[in-house]
Amino acid sequence: MHDEVSSAASGPNRLDDSASSYLRSARHQPVQWHPWGDEAFARARADDKPILLDIGAVWCHWCHVMDRESYEDAETARIINENFVAVKVDRDERPDVDSRYQAGVQAISGQGGWPLTAFLTPDGRPYFGGTYFPRDDRYGRPGFGRVLLTMAQVWKERREEALDTAASVMSAIEQSETFAGRGGEVSPELVDEIAGAMISQFDPRNGGFGAQPKFPHPAALDLLLQVAMNRDGEQARDVYLTTLQKMALGGVYDQLGGGFHRYSVDERWVVPHFEKMLYDNTELLRNYVHGFQSYVREDFKAVANHMMEWLDSTMTDRVRGGFYASQDADISLDDDGDYFTWTLEEARAVLNPQELKVAALYYDIGELGDMQHDPARNVLHVKATAEEAAAKIGIAPEEFSQVLESARRKMLAAREQRATPFVDRTLYTGWNAMAVTAYLEAGRVLRNPQAISFALLTLRRLLAEAWSGADLLLHVIAYADQQEGRAHPRIEGTLDDYAFTIHACLDGWFASARMEFYQAATVLAEAMIARFYDRGDKAFYDTPVTTEGAALGALGARRKPLQDSPTPAGNPTAASALLRLEALSGKAEYREIAEDVLESFAEIVKHFGLYAGSYGLAAERLLLDPIQVVIVGSGAEAARLEALAVARYGVNKSVMRVGTFRMSWGGVPEALSEMLMNVPAPKDKEVWAMVCRGRTCLSPITDGEALLRALEVG
Repeated sequence: MHDEVSSAASGPNRLDDSASSYLRSARHQPVQWHPWGDEAFARARADDKPILLDIGAVWCHWCHVMDRESYEDAETARIINENFVAVKVDRDERPDVDSRYQAGVQAISGQGGWPLTAFLTPDGRPYFGGTYFPRDDRYGRPGFGRVLLTMAQVWKERREEALDTAASVMSAIEQSETFAGRGGEVSPELVDEIAGAMISQFDPRNGGFGAQPKFPHPAALDLLLQVAMNRDGEQARDVYLTTLQKMALGGVYDQLGGGFHRYSVDERWVVPHFEKMLYDNTELLRNYVHGFQSYVREDFKAVANHMMEWLDSTMTDRVRGGFYASQDADISLDDDGDYFTWTLEEARAVLNPQELKVAALYYDIGELGDMQHDPARNVLHVKATAEEAAAKIGIAPEEFSQVLESARRKMLAAREQRATPFVDRTLYTGWNAMAVTAYLEAGRVLRNPQAISFALLTLRRLLAEAWSGADLLLHVIAYADQQEGRAHPRIEGTLDDYAFTIHACLDGWFASARMEFYQAATVLAEAMIARFYDRGDKAFYDTPVTTEGAALGALGARRKPLQDSPTPAGNPTAASALLRLEALSGKAEYREIAEDVLESFAEIVKHFGLYAGSYGLAAERLLLDPIQVVIVGSGAEAARLEALAVARYGVNKSVMRVGTFRMSWGGVPEALSEMLMNVPAPKDKEVWAMVCRGRTCLSPITDGEALLRALEVG
């Protein structure tokens, strides 16, 4: 679907040299698209034409619908080419552009999302916008041709009106997420207030928050787990466990192949939007790992392992390292998740009668399915437990599970023979860093050394290909077609990229005890502070404080991101990274900056509820003493102590395993080394544990039960 040549095309447009999969999918459209850049804005100013801005993504179904209906239509393209300078942006490649124009269009229409369609003055200020416009009047929306002609006429005949609107919209963009400086106190009560707002939106019947559509909120879930574990919060625990269980049973989870789709259109998690995003799956993987870690739920462990099977097989470069960005929902615009859904006849064709009976009951496969475009198609989801289903058909649960697994494997093998939805093999820096963290956590908790090895391979590639070794980190590690030798843009990393990569480097140190990862984290932290930190308002901008030349369009508006949407927000993620680094390095400035950042948002953040999960977690890191558990030695006994140490999730707890040869100055980070050197090693012991709380370490521990008792104190 993404590289097909439109029958209306007359040759490639200016997207032909683009590296982005989304932009390249439009390179043969008759619209004379420009990529975001100086050339497009100079052309608009020279021709005195407004800009038509389209922001979308390769995984976005309605973006491709609008492409086919409008942008591949010769008459629509003629109107655009005559009246506008057309600019197309990949929101994954340019989140800085997307976030600002999303704020602008929301100020105009009250709606955001993709495709984002905006009409800009030649200098890039929006005067009208919306999301998807049908080619002709329908769905209660004006036809796109009529919108185009009206907006062209407004620019020609009512320019002052357009300029007035653009000025007010720019003001709204500039005020969006610029509320730092309205300080308050960071306290346990503030964290509890945020958690309480989340709990108030809980759907006790179906899990999750609110009604339809339903999105996962991974950072919110981890905050509720933190409250449950740290304060014995029963309500928080119930919300966490119920939501993870219900999501894993729903159609929002790929019951055959593993991995979560982006969101559910209904409140029961049954019918999803079928695209799968790397960032959703890395954070949900962490949720399920934390759930198993804390409550020893075998179903959560199974989901986590299944998710990694999908990521390993579909979303990773197994040779060089790296996690791909997304998998599409559809094969063509004529289907809606048909790759993932089943008719009863399709299931009957690949299963024997007993397998069909079991699978149809367990996955709710019937003659009448769940999809509006084809009512025979079923979204596989679980309505009853295996035990309940086994009792219903009169066989033992063990036999039911064996038959179900046979059916699942047969259906998965048959599905793999279908045309597979497109995978965007672009490696984005921030999302890969999130994946590194998730895999390192999963590898340690689930005792999966292959996951740890692949995460470290990916981290090394990220640092080698996206980092200068000093102050510059790029937003993209590698593009999907980079192996062809195509030139690709060097897009500077955002705050998110730096903050997530610092976390990944610290996690790499904890998992491997390799000091180069810790050292990379410290260099990146200094660069992040220098490039993004506003020492006046005491918060981080999402883009560098100073850039060469004038910023294009709305990029001149400064943002200080606070809310998770949907990835963890930049400011609390950066604050968390600095707090982790301070605990290892002892550098007081890191804690001071983190505290200032969190205090800057403390008054306003309580109003963000579900979208303040990462802030709440950062606040917990600030308020609680760091707990650092060092397992010294190797072999089975060291592995046993490490497994005991990682049990139970705690945002302020870190566990590392080091060889005895590293127990000297320079073998571990500065502050940790200073603490450890003050405690003599036990005599005649090759393996021991050290539990350090704040700046104090307990005496060496050689017994597992004693280690658990030490971790329960305080």
